[in-house]
Amino acid sequence: MDPTAVRRRTVHSAGLPLAVAEQGDPARPTVLLVHGYPDTRRVWDEIAAELAADHHVVRYDVRGAGDSGVPESRAGYRLELLAADLLAVADAVSPGRPVHLVAHDWGSLQSWEAVTAPGAEQWIASYTSISGPCLDHVGHWYRERLSRPTPHGLRQLFDQSLHSWYIAAFHVPVLAPAVWRLGLARIWGRLLARAEGVRPRPGHPQPTLARDAARGIELYRANFIARVARPGHRSTAVPVQLVTLSGDRFVRPALSEGLERWVPRLERRTLRAGHWSALLERAPEVAELVRAFAARTGSTEREQPV
Repeated sequence: MDPTAVRRRTVHSAGLPLAVAEQGDPARPTVLLVHGYPDTRRVWDEIAAELAADHHVVRYDVRGAGDSGVPESRAGYRLELLAADLLAVADAVSPGRPVHLVAHDWGSLQSWEAVTAPGAEQWIASYTSISGPCLDHVGHWYRERLSRPTPHGLRQLFDQSLHSWYIAAFHVPVLAPAVWRLGLARIWGRLLARAEGVRPRPGHPQPTLARDAARGIELYRANFIARVARPGHRSTAVPVQLVTLSGDRFVRPALSEGLERWVPRLERRTLRAGHWSALLERAPEVAELVRAFAARTGSTEREQPV
């Protein structure tokens, strides 16, 4: 089977069609890649090509992005629906066998929702998270530093809040969608090149960027304040590989302090890269991290209900 050939299919979840792309031999272990904001599945092109040599690689456009369906309201972007989408895709492309999940940015946030769900290990053999924390964990992280303030903890709070400035901007009515539609989408590629040395390539930035970015702001509005203000207790038995990007301008390394409380099977890796350059300029290294972790954790047949 030609590992470079991309096969397309549609998976339906909660009434929405999700555009799915597959590469590699379906008999091999499945790696499921979930993109973030404001991207589509095409942000994974090079990593998918690397992994398809010895894995079944699957990626999809999340709801509201690319070729997938669009929710009718803000409520359609809630984390529980995004997690249901992920599990629907996993079930369709790898029936009976857990997948190795890899996610970036908002793809990671929604993947944490799936990974910390009861019985997640039936669908997910391992999880590699790149630049996207669990919002519930973030809520506890903020609470602990505010309830027992120390100079070190307050510096961490200030540093992360400073790097999360855009989240407040995304909650201003009308402003952020208008900025994307009126010009930011046209210069996005140049901004990434200047900030992180990311070279434009076919499929990235995607031609649907303006509408994807404007719609995707609902991800923040539907989830962020509610989860961080009232965090739940979300643990997982799934093995997790946390990849910290030393040049990330948005997710600071300190945000993952204490993660072992929620993830007992945690491995940490650091990559010298920026938020997007990790995927787009360091594809072989990211692919090798995923490949090695998948080999260490393995996968077994999923238990079937009696």
